[in-house]
Amino acid sequence: MSTRRTFLGLLATSTLGGCGYALVGRGTVVDPDIKKIGVPPFGNSSGKADLDVKISQSVLEELLKRGRFDVVPDATGVNALVKGEIVAYRAAPVGFGDGSTETGKSGGTATTQASRYEISVTAKVRYTKVGVEEPIWANDAFNFKEEYDLGSDPSAFIDRETQALDRLADAFARSLVASMLEAF
Repeated sequence: MSTRRTFLGLLATSTLGGCGYALVGRGTVVDPDIKKIGVPPFGNSSGKADLDVKISQSVLEELLKRGRFDVVPDATGVNALVKGEIVAYRAAPVGFGDGSTETGKSGGTATTQASRYEISVTAKVRYTKVGVEEPIWANDAFNFKEEYDLGSDPSAFIDRETQALDRLADAFARSLVASMLEAF
């Protein structure tokens, strides 16, 4: 009887242990042969000047923060490549406020002005091991968004957009590198 119980206990343990359940997001999935990653400058067909420079630099810096690789801004002498092309940039108003109204004059008109904008970047990205045709990770429509307030001074619009683009590039890079390297 005790032999039968031991056998049933082992059978139950082996059956439950091999049921296919695993923890999701349990860490970084990296080919141990990858020691040096190249991040050549992203292409830019979006029409937004210098966006490719900001995104490329942020991705390179984010990979460096991981501390597991040597990361260089070119495609030579590396084990893996991150190639990207920014395919779309969009800035659109998402919040509106009341503009000024001429007072004291008959027939004054009220205006509505954009007070909050959303910027969106879409990129085509491939993470490949050198010499292997099939990518390790790829996304043809990797998208990231950021919002910013225009403020009360319309002349500060460009400055606020630039600051939002910097935040977007950093968040884009964090999300991209996590997607490429982590098992989610």
